[in-house]
Amino acid sequence: MGKIIAKGVVERKSGYLYYVDGKGNVCEAKMARGGRKKKAAAKKKKR
Repeated sequence: MGKIIAKGVVERKSGYLYYVDGKGNVCEAKMARGGRKKKAAAKKKKR
């Protein structure tokens, strides 16, 4: 489990995950949400 090292340093956006990478940078990643369907792949027609 991580620990809090500073509060209020990064202005957070809803729907994003924030973490500290190996170099010490704060990174932002879009969170994957369950329940949302991805776009269906185009179906190929049989000849």
